[in-house]
Amino acid sequence: MLIPLVAYLGGVLTILSPCVLPVLPFVFARADRPFVSHGLPMLAGMAVAFAAVATLAAVGGGWVVGLNQYGRYAAIAMLAVFGITMLVPSLADRLSQPFVALGNRLAESASAARPARLAALSPLLLGIATGMLWAPCAGPILGLILTSAALNGASAGTSVLLLAYAAGACTSLAVALLFGGRLFALLKGTLSAGVMVRRVAGAAVLAGVGTIALGLDTEVLSRISLGSTTALEQSLVRRIEMNRSNAPGAASGAGKPELVRTASTTAVPPARQLALAPEGPFPPLTGATGWINSAPLTPEALRGKVVLVDFWTYSCINCLRTVPYLRAWAQKYRDAGLVVLGVHTPEFAFEKRTANVVKAAKDLGIDFPVALDNDFAVWRAFGNRAWPAFYFIDAQGQIRHHQFGEDQYEEAEAVLQQLLSEAGQSRVTSSFVAPQGVGTQAAPGRSPAQSQETYLGHQRTHDFASPGGIARDRASDYPLAAALRNDQWSLGGNWTVEAERAVLNRAGGRIAYRFQARDLHLVLGPSADGKPVRFIVRVDGKAPLADHGFDTDPEGRGTIDGERLYQLVRQSAGSKSRLFEIEFLDPGAQAYAFTFG
Repeated sequence: MLIPLVAYLGGVLTILSPCVLPVLPFVFARADRPFVSHGLPMLAGMAVAFAAVATLAAVGGGWVVGLNQYGRYAAIAMLAVFGITMLVPSLADRLSQPFVALGNRLAESASAARPARLAALSPLLLGIATGMLWAPCAGPILGLILTSAALNGASAGTSVLLLAYAAGACTSLAVALLFGGRLFALLKGTLSAGVMVRRVAGAAVLAGVGTIALGLDTEVLSRISLGSTTALEQSLVRRIEMNRSNAPGAASGAGKPELVRTASTTAVPPARQLALAPEGPFPPLTGATGWINSAPLTPEALRGKVVLVDFWTYSCINCLRTVPYLRAWAQKYRDAGLVVLGVHTPEFAFEKRTANVVKAAKDLGIDFPVALDNDFAVWRAFGNRAWPAFYFIDAQGQIRHHQFGEDQYEEAEAVLQQLLSEAGQSRVTSSFVAPQGVGTQAAPGRSPAQSQETYLGHQRTHDFASPGGIARDRASDYPLAAALRNDQWSLGGNWTVEAERAVLNRAGGRIAYRFQARDLHLVLGPSADGKPVRFIVRVDGKAPLADHGFDTDPEGRGTIDGERLYQLVRQSAGSKSRLFEIEFLDPGAQAYAFTFG
């Protein structure tokens, strides 16, 4: 019950989001009508359109995006006509004549109830059009719900969450509508006031139409700082995460909240005899799209072995830091009957290329089997919810334990030792491995990073600070922001910001980010033709020197030679707030996401 409630509260908070502001004139424009016969149908239409568009976006492909775009055009045109009729009453009379005639004919041939239903059709259609414009306004909670739906497919649970979110948003809009209705009632005293209010509302509607048509609703208004609202949503998101992680049966098929790179968690002292109740059978691996270091494996073929399944993706810093332990366990317990099985489930498009994963596995020294899970089929079969994630499977093919995130390595190894002992391996030692990772595989700092993962593609980004906002999917000149607060970022130069990445069109482009963490990483790719891209890093305007990362030298110089995660800053001491800047000396750089440690 908690999760739908949190989704509902997230919807209530939507009215405080800047990108909803252009929608409000369409709501207030109906405030002078009775709420039950006009306001309620309009809100219902908004909820229906929103839920439909959101569901299609979650389970559909690129064609849905195009279809929704045409729907937006139609909605913009419809609402523009609506705004003009409010400014020009005579035009409204002429346009309404066919509908009045239709209503009269229906009234003559049907019961009195039917014209009433027809009267509700107009605000219902207006609500549907408004909902199509409102749908792309996604905050953290809606993004969580939609990403989960995209991975899990259509489900009753996803529909309930979407409806709860839409109901919450409609609740806050209903309050605004009722408040606006009282204002209109106060102004009805004089005819001139009524005409003035109607014209002001019409002008506001047209202004909203213009704002949305020009893209200002997402490119400028979404840059208005409403940090408190985002913080509230993020707090609610954390409640969803905690609730689902602690729910009974979460590892054996419960829906995951979203694609999550799970960082360090509190380590639990290992116990020699852990309570490892069965959590479900070993799910099928038939959804794998390819295999590395092995022929295709099946649960049946692995029966009699203890299996550790690791969900990872090679640009994930939290996943990379588990690799030394996975290698060490695979080597230490191989002869005792352990099989470490990696399931590579990609986050970015470039991680779907087999050649890239093969190279990454080789560079990381991974010689155990890896299933390529490009379609998230294995992820869904396990009901997984995070990177990295460990699933411990006994010799009888039952999942006996699971862990999400880093750390807890001694507990994980204790589980392996117990399952191997249960399988008849009497000579398993009780000692624990202690590998020392290097570069991106090195352990995180003792203090948790204050800065959070930040995507540079417009689909999931936030806290973008360059004046003018993001021009989606087209080349644009960006000025660096004069100043940045913690976790704000900015572009400089000519970039094309696509859904999941920002692509540099001309040499000399920059990215700035104010962060607070020991380590700063950036997922980068070279130019589209594969040519390397040189770059220079500065921290607080100076060369990083002793604070340089594994992929930079003390002067901050480095080269993008492949699509992967680059460690650009690793501070030798402390993790205070600092300004990171990177300048690309060649065109074509592809920037995906910042991560920290």
